[in-house]
Amino acid sequence: MNKDSKIYVAGHRGLVGSAIVKTLKEKGYNNLLTRKHADLDLTNTKQVASFFEDEKPEYVFLAAAKVGGIIANNVYRGEFIYENLMIQNNVVHQSYLNGVKKLMFLGSTCIYPKNCPQPMKEDYLLTDTLEYTNEPYAIAKIAGIKLCESYNIQYGTNFISVMPTNLYGPNDNFDLERSHVLPALIRKIHLGKALENDEWNIISKDLDNLPIEGIDGKSTKNEILKVFEKYGIKKTVDGTIAVEIWGTGKPMREFLWSEDMADACVFLMEHRDFSDVYRPTSKEIRNTHINIGTGIDISIADLSELIRNQIGFKGKFEFNTSKPDGTLKKLTDVTKLNQLGWQHKISLEVGIKKQYEWYSKSYGH
Repeated sequence: MNKDSKIYVAGHRGLVGSAIVKTLKEKGYNNLLTRKHADLDLTNTKQVASFFEDEKPEYVFLAAAKVGGIIANNVYRGEFIYENLMIQNNVVHQSYLNGVKKLMFLGSTCIYPKNCPQPMKEDYLLTDTLEYTNEPYAIAKIAGIKLCESYNIQYGTNFISVMPTNLYGPNDNFDLERSHVLPALIRKIHLGKALENDEWNIISKDLDNLPIEGIDGKSTKNEILKVFEKYGIKKTVDGTIAVEIWGTGKPMREFLWSEDMADACVFLMEHRDFSDVYRPTSKEIRNTHINIGTGIDISIADLSELIRNQIGFKGKFEFNTSKPDGTLKKLTDVTKLNQLGWQHKISLEVGIKKQYEWYSKSYGH
């Protein structure tokens, strides 16, 4: 990529897309192309075709997707598979038709089997049954990998697929109905601390900025406490504030700072091609995607303690074992990524501090 290359970042307002835009700008790329959903619906084939024909981007980062946590994935199954398939089919196909020089497709490590050997190597794709709760999303992302792979083989395109581990960072989703585990824990523990300190001004500002089921800072204290309890923030009989955590706290998860992810994406787009991700002598070209992660995991219980220490919450955690744990361990093997020349920089401890500072500035204080 040249500094004046026309680069389209699809999903530029999301967690990954916004980090990619920031990284590109910091590196001096000055011809970035973005569109809000209101201006370009990526599930609409005609709109996407017109956009590519008019703008002719040279490089594409496909970071747009319908995403969510375990509840959203399980409840909105039809939406997750349909919208993600449509987005990637439209963008990848139009990139081919309009001569895009290189495209990067972003997926997720949920593509791997539920009981995948650990750490998860790229070669473990499609070797067993997927986790049920996010199966529709995972199937869509697997289809995206195969779409890029197949176009590369048949048409000679240069489309790269990367599969990030759990991401967190600026512009994360803190909506408790749809958020992933780390931002959800940050917000719940933040609100728990405000409740134990009787800081209703902080609670009101938080809810004004991000209402929970229509409850905002102008709602009554009883209304707020009721919705808090529904989402696992409550005052116990002895007056202690408790924050509920789904499951046993034992599942192990890996987390990558979103700006590290963006750095990896830009590095690969600058320095690596599809031909670098498989053996030239291979009779069958498979599993050409690249895991993006740290190769380090932590239990949900220990993650909660890290966040507690950062925020200063003195209450207790209650593990709701009637709720699902999901897969007990999900750790990426990042050998391929490291061999391609990239390693993560931000530790989880530093990342949580940065994430809470961003959240506090945006919503909390």
